[in-house]
Amino acid sequence: MLEIPSKVENHTFKLYDLEKKLKPVGYVIGGGWEYDHGYFDYKIDDNGSYLFVRLPFQAVDGGELDVKGVHVTLGRPFLLAHKYKQGLDDHVDDPNPLVNQFSEPEDPDAPFPPEWIAAGREYVIELEQMIFNDLEISPRS
Repeated sequence: MLEIPSKVENHTFKLYDLEKKLKPVGYVIGGGWEYDHGYFDYKIDDNGSYLFVRLPFQAVDGGELDVKGVHVTLGRPFLLAHKYKQGLDDHVDDPNPLVNQFSEPEDPDAPFPPEWIAAGREYVIELEQMIFNDLEISPRS
């Protein structure tokens, strides 16, 4: 994981407004969300490792993410590498294989490849521009 300081940190927006802007360009709310916080993920590459730009967010005022109109405060974006196993996972001890069909990660927090760091920084700059240059997304006053 490699943190990238950004202008978006500590700014608060309606989650719905962020979703309207970020989802059409490929950002998704990652599977690790909880009721009070989550992440927007953008997959940069998937050649042996999934490389992501991840933007954390936290519900404000004790709110929950599934409440209509919830506001979230953005955290510091970071670059994340998730190295996965190649091929089949032959040693699975899963009581519910119909639901969980994916192999265990080889390294869920692998080192981010140095050759992708400059590109990752550019993705964060583009993210800032998408958030701040769109009139539909205005910071909470």
